[in-house]
Amino acid sequence: MTAEPREAPGMIRTAIAAVYLTLFITFCGPFLMLYAILTRSGDLLYRGGLGGVLLIYRIVGIRMRAEGVENIPAGPCLFAANHTSNVDPPAIMSCIPRRIAILAKKSLFAIPIVGPAFRLGRFVPVDRSNAEQAMASLDLAAEYMKQGMSFLIYPEGTRSADGRLLRFKSGAFALAIKAGVPVVPVACAGAHRIMPKKSLRIKSGEVVVRFCPPVDATAYSFEERGKLAECVHAAIAAALPPDQRSLR
Repeated sequence: MTAEPREAPGMIRTAIAAVYLTLFITFCGPFLMLYAILTRSGDLLYRGGLGGVLLIYRIVGIRMRAEGVENIPAGPCLFAANHTSNVDPPAIMSCIPRRIAILAKKSLFAIPIVGPAFRLGRFVPVDRSNAEQAMASLDLAAEYMKQGMSFLIYPEGTRSADGRLLRFKSGAFALAIKAGVPVVPVACAGAHRIMPKKSLRIKSGEVVVRFCPPVDATAYSFEERGKLAECVHAAIAAALPPDQRSLR
């Protein structure tokens, strides 16, 4: 008797978000993509897509708070964040005061409208099951970074089930070494409480995005990418609340 009232608002929020997102992608997506193709610029597509998602957040009661924005370097950089929920990518992107791109799993690029929009926005697909293709993706992203684009990566490789920081995979850090850009550790707290992994219920709440001082990737060789990953992992762990730090 007591469980149902608590669960209902979450499902209502989920339904509202799903309907709104479907309508936005269906009716606004094609126009934003057409504009991006005609102008050869993904800026409006990026701002429009992110703005549409953030409007959903406001409607369902999700708030964002940024800390340490002064730690973000002026030039291109690699943002490396912990990943606990589908809620955290837009939250982090909204707190970064510039347009960025993401290294994302290849399967997302097969989604109609979303996949082509990602490509127009210079998002780069990564096939973790194919080492050769994964390295080619890093080379493409490094070229974009040399042209001034910053990227966001999730070095855990998957969402944490309980919000705690997982071990990092070192491969993506080769991107910062290849491009010669600093790595900004990003600690994202609270997203797992709003929409946990494998759950469709959305709760209201606050996501805190904390930017740590940048790490100089040029101090590491390609063979030392594992050490770079450990350094960034330690920085994120120190910036997370105790209940989200790794148990190991």
